[in-house]
Amino acid sequence: MRDTRRSRIVLAILVLVSITLIVFDLRGGDSGPTRPLRAAGETVLGSAERAMASFVLPVRGFFESLGGLGDADARIAQLEADNARLQAELSTVANDRARVADLEALLGLVATNDYETVPAQVIAVGPAQGFAWTVTIDAGSRDGIERDMSVISGAGLVGRTIDVGPTTSTVLLIVDATSSVGGRLAGTSQIGIVSGTGRQDSLTMQLLDPLAVVDVGDVVVSFGSEGGRPYAPGIPIGVVAEMRGTEGQLTRSAILEPYVDISRLDIVGVVLRAPESAPRETLAPSSVGGG
Repeated sequence: MRDTRRSRIVLAILVLVSITLIVFDLRGGDSGPTRPLRAAGETVLGSAERAMASFVLPVRGFFESLGGLGDADARIAQLEADNARLQAELSTVANDRARVADLEALLGLVATNDYETVPAQVIAVGPAQGFAWTVTIDAGSRDGIERDMSVISGAGLVGRTIDVGPTTSTVLLIVDATSSVGGRLAGTSQIGIVSGTGRQDSLTMQLLDPLAVVDVGDVVVSFGSEGGRPYAPGIPIGVVAEMRGTEGQLTRSAILEPYVDISRLDIVGVVLRAPESAPRETLAPSSVGGG
């Protein structure tokens, strides 16, 4: 009983002291007697808060970054898809520009030689009907194409049609080992037989006159066939790269570098009608190996 009474007295004194301090603090403001105690408490609590923040903030940032990993992966995937799309668009633009250039060169050759042609696109490359070097084009009999018609590109002679369907045609390329076409030197009008070697980068020209003067760099064009079929006259074939044999030898021949690069054939034209005589002006591409 005595201890209980003492405890009550102590509790009453503490409550009275607390009330007194609160009243003094409210009246005194920042200059009150409790200011030092309050400042000490703020210092202790502030240090605790800063310590807690230095631990909690990095942990919270770590977990927030984990939560954002999914969004980052999705963003990276989107950027990669956008990059792939842009690369495809650039490639398409480059291809379109190349086709426009091929078409412009073809139109120039047609206009100079006064040919009537049907434009077409190469849609397949591969051997056909026992021939090693052939291509398929997307034009056929419905477009007026028949067998044994000249096929050209802006660079020169490509070959001749050997099989024609309603919507497609097969073209035998001049580099095929079975191909042969009459050719003439543009400068001297010396003639010979141009044959394929089975290689895409060379042709041979057997000269009919063993005494003909031929120089490296001379341009060779098609001599032309009767009625312009299978080969129209005046089509650039290639340039003399090498001579084999000396003047007077019966087996004298020239090695030609073809103007047409068959590895990049795309836009071509099929000659439906050719002039009766070879054109006066010989159109030779500015560089060997064009499409």
